[in-house]
Amino acid sequence: MRTKLFSPFWLPIYFFAAGIAVGTVLLHLDAAHPGKTLSWVDSLFTATSAICVTGLIVVDTGSFFSPFGQGIILLLIQLGGLGIMTYTSLVLYLLGQRISLTDRMAVGYSLLHDPTFSLRDFLFRVVIGTFLIEAVGAVALWSLDPEGFAPGSAVFHSVSAFCNAGFSLQPDSLVRWKTDWAVNGVFMLLIVLGGLGFAVLNELANYSSLRLRGKPKPFPGPYLFSWHTSVVLKTTGFLIVAGGALILIAELAGGDTSLPWHEKLLTSLFTSITCRTAGFNTVEIGGLTNVSLVLMLVLMLIGGSPGSCAGGLKTTTFRAIWGFIVSQFHGSTQTRVGRFALDPQSMNRVFTLIIFAMFIVGGSVLLLEIFEGGDVPHEQLRGHFLDTLFEVVSAFATVGLSTGITDKLTNFGKTTIVLLMFVGRLGPIWLLSALQSWQQEPHYRLPEDSLPLG
Repeated sequence: MRTKLFSPFWLPIYFFAAGIAVGTVLLHLDAAHPGKTLSWVDSLFTATSAICVTGLIVVDTGSFFSPFGQGIILLLIQLGGLGIMTYTSLVLYLLGQRISLTDRMAVGYSLLHDPTFSLRDFLFRVVIGTFLIEAVGAVALWSLDPEGFAPGSAVFHSVSAFCNAGFSLQPDSLVRWKTDWAVNGVFMLLIVLGGLGFAVLNELANYSSLRLRGKPKPFPGPYLFSWHTSVVLKTTGFLIVAGGALILIAELAGGDTSLPWHEKLLTSLFTSITCRTAGFNTVEIGGLTNVSLVLMLVLMLIGGSPGSCAGGLKTTTFRAIWGFIVSQFHGSTQTRVGRFALDPQSMNRVFTLIIFAMFIVGGSVLLLEIFEGGDVPHEQLRGHFLDTLFEVVSAFATVGLSTGITDKLTNFGKTTIVLLMFVGRLGPIWLLSALQSWQQEPHYRLPEDSLPLG
């Protein structure tokens, strides 16, 4: 029983829960918001949103919290962005503890998809690489707008952007910079880098280092990168461009008429990137057209890439589903993704993930609809369902965007969102694996038969 309780699948759950608990207590202290009152539920909500790098807020971060409170939020964001498991493994290594093979394999599959990787070298690359990117981002923001991004604010926003958290010290997020291509460019680059995944960043760094030294690329033949990296880069690029184009069309057709088309192009591109788990916004989300909101729902559900700071179902899941659809049209029995076909076990995980995500999102929407206005006639709550669905998907995919209903939720609603952020950050597949680790495989098999479907 002890082995099951402390299996690799349960350790990150315990550490995330512990981080949330400590963060809740610290944010509830008067030092975090002198002279102001923050309920335990709101403290729990903020701590969970920070460590789950979501960005949903019930109070304004910049004006409500003191520098101490903002520092706690920043620390929680950094811990959540890199992943509690990464920090735990690093601490175990520094303390000279022996990390078991199962722990090495769990970390490997989660971050590098390779159970034979060097834990020591990788962890130092992750930590140093993350701090380096965040430092460069902070310097860039400060140099572009020293008044808007003082040194402390630049560091906060750079960490929040790379970790895909979406917390901002400005009450309207990044609206004041909605026409600034340079500032938007820094944020978009930080968000994309944080959402690619540590394995991809590691490979890109190695590739760049080899090319700068005049050495041949690491992969023979016509391929520049590994299969995983190629799929992630191509899918990410497609989602950014396609999402931005569709949102731009939707906003040109019926959005804010005060913005010229070139400014709408920038805001649409930024929205396409940020709604795949970053949570910043340069336009009021509630002011977008319903078509844009529906498109954003899809992008939020897809999210970032495996092993990254981002949440969602992941870009590889989306690419696998698209490959499956194409293979069905072609009558193929294999699901091709790029230069390889996916094995049956991978496709089974894809469908399991999607089914569980649909159940979690659907059940949460139903609960919020019941307890956040279920006794009110529909004609008095027109648009409430879309707002609720948007909030639920944003929490589950750890995005942090909202149409403006977060602070209006009851304690029950906020608690529901807290659970969604927790499950979404860990991933339903990880939680399912943790529960399955307590079960025993039956020593028998039932007879199989076909059932009419469709």
